[in-house]
Amino acid sequence: MTFTCIFCEIIAGRQTAQKIFQDEYATAFHDLFPRTPVHILIVPNQHIDSVNQLTDAEKILTGHLILVAQKIAAEKGLTNSGYRLVINTGDNAGQSVHHLHLHLLGGKHMPMMGD
Repeated sequence: MTFTCIFCEIIAGRQTAQKIFQDEYATAFHDLFPRTPVHILIVPNQHIDSVNQLTDAEKILTGHLILVAQKIAAEKGLTNSGYRLVINTGDNAGQSVHHLHLHLLGGKHMPMMGD
């Protein structure tokens, strides 16, 4: 049985998604099931299952993902009102696609975590 990662398919252009950013290291696209008015996924183009698989070799890549999120947040007008970056790691944390990704969430008031 061959494993197919939906995010790898989107990055390669074999699956459709509303991409808003792509460079040699990362791709960003709108979440199909948004939780906030702005809900964008930022993924590394390299397949990495989760935060648990990161090594020192990916330090620059992970920083790049956050800077891409910052740029998109500014483009979406979220800099002053605020936004949230979330990385779910593992099934119990809600990671439904096992390809490292950041959720950029914004466009509405969000309660503090735990509230």
